[in-house]
Amino acid sequence: MKVLVIGTGAREHALCRSLSQDPAVSELHCAPGNAGIARVAAVHPVDQLDGAAVTALARELGADLVVVGPEAPLVAGVAEPLRAAGIPVFGPGREAARLEGSKAFAKDVMAAAGVPTARSYVCTTPEEAAAALDAFGAPYVVKDDGLAAGKGVVVTEDRAAALEHAAACDRVVIEEYLDGPEVSLFAITDGTTVLPLVPAQDFKRALDGDRGPNTGGMGAYSPLPWAPEGLVQEVLDTVLQPTVDALRHRGTPFSGLLYAGLALTSRGTRVIEFNARFGDPETQVVLARLRTPLAGVLLAAANGTLGELEPLRWSEEAAVTVVMASEGYPASPRTGDAIEGLAAAEAGGDAFVLHAGTRSGPAGEVLTAGGRVLSVTAVGADLAEARAKAYAGVAEISFKGAQHRTDIAAEAAR
Repeated sequence: MKVLVIGTGAREHALCRSLSQDPAVSELHCAPGNAGIARVAAVHPVDQLDGAAVTALARELGADLVVVGPEAPLVAGVAEPLRAAGIPVFGPGREAARLEGSKAFAKDVMAAAGVPTARSYVCTTPEEAAAALDAFGAPYVVKDDGLAAGKGVVVTEDRAAALEHAAACDRVVIEEYLDGPEVSLFAITDGTTVLPLVPAQDFKRALDGDRGPNTGGMGAYSPLPWAPEGLVQEVLDTVLQPTVDALRHRGTPFSGLLYAGLALTSRGTRVIEFNARFGDPETQVVLARLRTPLAGVLLAAANGTLGELEPLRWSEEAAVTVVMASEGYPASPRTGDAIEGLAAAEAGGDAFVLHAGTRSGPAGEVLTAGGRVLSVTAVGADLAEARAKAYAGVAEISFKGAQHRTDIAAEAAR
């Protein structure tokens, strides 16, 4: 099988790493890719938002499967011309991808499907936003209705800050605050069958102790030893399957990866948000535990034959990933700095490094090229061992102004 992965981040590197280990994959390509992905796949320049260009590349390569990693190409409709060309593609079409592309659309789908979520208002004026904030009270939760690379949500006790964020967006969803721990649960679906993966937890705030601004994610771990028994089946029955069914009944079937961001509140499990693709950095730990070869599962979702697969096989081991970010991230990340210690971090085989924001320099050196630069990932017998291995890898790597959280999975590992 020849596989083409679309994207540039650590999520795509994690996908490429898993696909490169699949004996069914004879050729692996990625576009545009990054400096780390180039070690496991042939990389190609392409505008990932240009469906015609992506389709032309897939045809040129003779791709048997195209895996669209990021949300922006999916919301832009890159999957449509691929499907029209008869090329199997893992990822929803433009209309179904609105589940992530519009918070308001997602709320409509959840209401139709009877999915438990926070009460909310859609606001387009300062007056509407002020009224919604007063209706729910603090903490205030304000979400940009559109895509914002994981940074469009403000949760604050400061009403003025909440209003400021609302004013900076064309349209916002303001909702009640959901208490309790958060869980990320991915599911692969062909539009009918829904195959849940293992749960993970990520860390959105920039600083230790869940302080600082929201980011795209600073680390993740799996499994969740504190998660209630039966959680995955409950979410499949009450969230994932009803959502997939509702989208199919609307005439916009969802095929690809459905990501449910959940809050385990005092009143039961509630959906915080949906994404239409693998989450980053949770993908790094979920795929590290997957034992079933990945390519066949993604192809079955693309071809509508997911129901014919055997149950997925998982490692009993734990996985932890720690994100190393640039100086100034998330507000104004510094780029162009040389990264040292990548080989040393992987030398013992205890950790592996997934590239997010990197590029190759003129002399073959690896340079920073984004806010989140690397995800250092490790697997161990338990969370404590996986965590120790991941942080040992982090300690080997350096670049100017590098920052990371020191408390990823710390509480769960106790």
